[in-house]
Amino acid sequence: MNKVLITTSSFGKYDSSVLNTLKEKGYEVKLNPYKRRLKEQELLELISDLNPVGMIAGVEPITAKVLDRATNLKVISRCGIGTDNIDKTAAKEKNIVIKNTPDGPTQAVAELILSYITALSRNLLMVDSSIRSGKWERPMGRLLSEHTLGLIGCGRIGSRVARLMAPMGVNIIGCDPCVKEHKIIKLIDKDRLIKKADIISLHIPHTQKNHHFVNSDFLNKMKKGTYIINASRGGIVDENALHSALKSKHLAGACLDTYEREPYNGRLKELPNVILTPHIGSYARGARIEMEKDSALNLLSVLTKGED
Repeated sequence: MNKVLITTSSFGKYDSSVLNTLKEKGYEVKLNPYKRRLKEQELLELISDLNPVGMIAGVEPITAKVLDRATNLKVISRCGIGTDNIDKTAAKEKNIVIKNTPDGPTQAVAELILSYITALSRNLLMVDSSIRSGKWERPMGRLLSEHTLGLIGCGRIGSRVARLMAPMGVNIIGCDPCVKEHKIIKLIDKDRLIKKADIISLHIPHTQKNHHFVNSDFLNKMKKGTYIINASRGGIVDENALHSALKSKHLAGACLDTYEREPYNGRLKELPNVILTPHIGSYARGARIEMEKDSALNLLSVLTKGED
């Protein structure tokens, strides 16, 4: 029987019908036994034991070494958007098709960013902590309409964030080399955006070119007392530089959902003006179910129909 390895941590937890579909199509399914992000060695062992024809993948490192072991692999169907965890050169050399699910996470990630922006605007993290420590402090917040929101990346998620924020009266600016015009976002160049925005939200993939895209130079160009949000990919933000900018109070705060190393255990945990979440951007029930169904359909389209 052909075997499929599913490496995401909780696949099928909220809707098992997608697992039943794979089994009905004649595939033996192996789920992630660790229920967390796999390490390279763990993935190597699973690949060696199973020798699958297909993978439904999470964010684990699918390196050239892993792919060398996967002698029967035809397709990697990513349950999510980013594919920077996959060695694409090695996959191409082995004629392994890579698919992703760009639509499923869009609303969930955009809503998380809306939550971040609201929390920052009304100092929710600070006032919650204040009450828990026995104080009654009431710092003045800001209306959403007082902000200029800068979106770096104006694709699916950036555009959805803009559509959610526009009815609130937020001034929305953005930059994206692949987008020449936009109905909601006022497009400007990156340097002007950095200097003008009160809140910057990142919506770009992690590539070798934009590793530490947000560095000390970027942060120093931001206005004093502003905020930055990263719910896209780890590695885009230099976390040491961000720590310095926050500790010096040059930035008023930050929200992070993705990190260079996960689980995150760095110095940003020491700071009271940072909201840290454990890579939950797509972790909304409806979005997760849609992503899992799409990833299974992508897998089957390659294995049964030969699509690429």
